[in-house]
Amino acid sequence: MNEDTTIYTVVISEEEEYSIWFEYRDIPLGWRSVGKTGTKQECLEYIKQVWTDMRPLSLRKKMDASTSNT
Repeated sequence: MNEDTTIYTVVISEEEEYSIWFEYRDIPLGWRSVGKTGTKQECLEYIKQVWTDMRPLSLRKKMDASTSNT
């Protein structure tokens, strides 16, 4: 069994959605690194800990605005 030695970086979108990206590739437009790198499993565990609200930022803002107007 081959061990995956690929290094990934955790990225976040403008909508505050998380993903992982190959460290050796350029990060796509609209995304930025959060500074966490590691194995796929390490990066996914990090995301599991920090991404506690899966709603995109624009939806959260819209929902917050509608509840503050009532």
